[in-house]
Amino acid sequence: MKLTEQKCVACEGGVIPFSAKEATILLEQIPGWVLLDDKKTISKEYTWKDFKEALAFVNKVGDIAESEGHHPDIHLTNFKEVRIDLSTHAIDGLSQNDYIVAAKIDDRAL
Repeated sequence: MKLTEQKCVACEGGVIPFSAKEATILLEQIPGWVLLDDKKTISKEYTWKDFKEALAFVNKVGDIAESEGHHPDIHLTNFKEVRIDLSTHAIDGLSQNDYIVAAKIDDRAL
């Protein structure tokens, strides 16, 4: 099943985070996303025409995050650059939820 067809499952801990190898394999399903050096976070950068477009994108990301119950770190800098960082804080690493939200951001917010 495609990531965009899946739903995040609440994670309160007790789940083993993905290994670096598992995390890298799943990246193939979300082009443009990268695994950060900490091996606990996936990230993607977006550049928009202006602040209004960047903010609209951030609001769409927020709507997706709320509907999934899984929230990224969102960085809006230089008035038009947005970086999204995803990690499952409850397990201090990556879970399926991070990849689901990443896929939905690219599918629904762009």
